[in-house]
Amino acid sequence: MDMNRLLRPEVAAFTPYVPGLSIDEIKEKYGLDTVIKMASNENPLGTSPLAQKAIKEKAAFGFRYPQSGNPHLNKAIESTFALSAGSVVTGNGSDEIIDLLYRVVCRPGQDNAVAFSPCFSMYELQAKLCGVELRQTSLAADFSFDFATLLSLVDDNTRLVFVTNPDNPSGYAVKADTLIELAKSLPENCLLVVDEAYADFTDPEEDYSLLPQLDSLQNVVVLRTFSKLYGLAGLRIGFGAMPSWLHSAMMRVKLPFSVNILAEAAAIAALEDVHFRRATRECVLTGRVDLQNRLADLGCTPLSSQANFVMFKAPDDAPDTKTIHEALLHRGIIIRPLASYGLPEHMRVSVGTAEENNAFIQALALTLKVNG
Repeated sequence: MDMNRLLRPEVAAFTPYVPGLSIDEIKEKYGLDTVIKMASNENPLGTSPLAQKAIKEKAAFGFRYPQSGNPHLNKAIESTFALSAGSVVTGNGSDEIIDLLYRVVCRPGQDNAVAFSPCFSMYELQAKLCGVELRQTSLAADFSFDFATLLSLVDDNTRLVFVTNPDNPSGYAVKADTLIELAKSLPENCLLVVDEAYADFTDPEEDYSLLPQLDSLQNVVVLRTFSKLYGLAGLRIGFGAMPSWLHSAMMRVKLPFSVNILAEAAAIAALEDVHFRRATRECVLTGRVDLQNRLADLGCTPLSSQANFVMFKAPDDAPDTKTIHEALLHRGIIIRPLASYGLPEHMRVSVGTAEENNAFIQALALTLKVNG
């Protein structure tokens, strides 16, 4: 008996997300004692000391369920970002919010969503799993947003339009006013979902984020994560800020305990740790400029970035990206080749500490045989 017949067609044809090798796996594979990971856009300074303290203090209560819906965390987020009460839905990473949006707003087999290509893989994976068509158009040649073409994909059955701002993997970003105009151009039954996973690193942030203007936007959802600036990637926590009518629907169907008690305590503490956030932002903004300049000195072509990473292309006479990536792994440096994004000639490096950035540049110079 073929038990696969019990599976939904979407699941039978599903291609799962494939993460890169971990630090321990790289150490074992290449016989290394030290490995620097600059591939996943994690916080270069680690985890907030206040968050670490909160986790330790809350560990004894791990046998207790968290309060359903995490109201204390929601209120802390609303207070931090000056959002209206009852506008925040927290989740097990912003991935959960993306999944919920598809399930709450889109009718399987009937409605569609729209995004640029390449895009965050969760937009594609969750659309497929939920039986929703995802329509995509390419970014412009310079990786800017071609909103005219994006809008041409929208019809009466489009329920979600995703824009990642700053974008991943390019780091390109548009200012908030441009996105407000995009929201105004959408049909009444369509939501603009702005993924601001990297907005904490824009400069100046107030020019790029839609959060300060969210109260006046009834068809906009803003996604945020605690994985980057707040250093909590391993605890999986994010949130969506949205109009009250959508918030009510999302909270009715959301799993009650998807954000665990340790993640909630850590996130609240991380919001309070102003010094850690300021230090992280300073480290990233300074390191980003340094990486861009030093990559250019090596003959590479780095893109301007408003995120905590830099996308770049090696010199024309350099080895191919697969060879460069492998050579860097042998030297204990993990970066991200972008063939899976449809960009086989490009690579992405996360901004690290000054020491990590220097180690990466030195390893890349050796790989390219350039005196960097």
